[in-house]
Amino acid sequence: MEGASWVRSRRMLGAAVVAGLLAASVAIGHAQQAQPPVVPASDVKDEAGVRTADDTVAKRLERQRAAMQRALFSSEEPLPVTLIADFKAVNRDRNPESTKVFPATLVVAGRNGGEDRIKVNIRTRGHSRRMSTTCTFAPIRIEFPEKTTGTVFEGHKSLKLGTHCRDVDSYEQYVYREFLVYKIYNRITARSFRARLASATYVDAATSKPVASRSGLFIEDDDDVARRIGGETTELQGMTFSHVDMETMTLVGLFEYMIGNTDMSLLKLHNLILVRSSSGITYPVPYDFDYSGVVNARYAVPAQALNLATVRERLYRGPCLTQQDLAPFLTRLGGMREDIMSVYDGVPELDAGYRKDARSYLDGFFKIIEKPGDAKRAFIDGCNRKGM
Repeated sequence: MEGASWVRSRRMLGAAVVAGLLAASVAIGHAQQAQPPVVPASDVKDEAGVRTADDTVAKRLERQRAAMQRALFSSEEPLPVTLIADFKAVNRDRNPESTKVFPATLVVAGRNGGEDRIKVNIRTRGHSRRMSTTCTFAPIRIEFPEKTTGTVFEGHKSLKLGTHCRDVDSYEQYVYREFLVYKIYNRITARSFRARLASATYVDAATSKPVASRSGLFIEDDDDVARRIGGETTELQGMTFSHVDMETMTLVGLFEYMIGNTDMSLLKLHNLILVRSSSGITYPVPYDFDYSGVVNARYAVPAQALNLATVRERLYRGPCLTQQDLAPFLTRLGGMREDIMSVYDGVPELDAGYRKDARSYLDGFFKIIEKPGDAKRAFIDGCNRKGM
């Protein structure tokens, strides 16, 4: 990758290749699970399809292949896009319960030349970043009411777009930082969200003048994650560790500890989705990592109930395990140290000082898992939880 060319091109909506995704598929065993809560009829999803009467293995495999081959995530280059809307109205909508949508036009280079102009609806989304006190430019959900056949967005019905939050360089860095956390988890397991950087220009629909030109982050749709895994999403709350695949849940817990993230809840389905396979196994998949210690956003603070001084302070919130059960996980993650560290070579726009700091922070995790006594104190001592 040529870093200089990407720097020159970002503001002009050019793109160059970022770090290669080595999304290693992980063979994860299917641990015995407790009986989950009863699924209400309204929670059964015909489209995702693993529980409909006319569903077949062939149909599920077809959906899986389609999700894996989405054009949007087939390239590692930042995607130049232009989004045209009434952003004054959009950014006034900060009600966390609001589902109001605004008409917009998404402009992207055509796959065969020219440009594609796609009519979409957009709305604000998120929790803390949706608040105007945190972000002057809110994260966006893009909805595709029309077919997008032949475009880079083919097959998508909706997508999350992580934005720069504030129109200053330091906040744009958070986009790169969170993107790299997604890449780390991609390398740990294929049961993860895919993400792609974008060079986004936001244009006011009334004046045709640019509002901002910053990096953004497209995040894979929940249902596509589920299709790739071979299941469907479920929105059941009140789940405990015994209701989900224990090996996957342990991997999630250790990963979140590695990056210093406590901003998630299995019980309330906060920053986690659940994917239920056709065989009845439920897998947790984490997302939204801006409150992690490795991202270290200036607006991020830990929940008061956790009694942590800052988000940089780690706390393991995963399942309780014996040293014998924990050992294979630590051995596996320890063997990925260099691969994980190399992720930070992939974004030339990443601040050099932060790159060094992120590696140092992650190195703290690897030093802990290298020493049995430190690992016992971090993951085993005092652990009596049944969920999070």
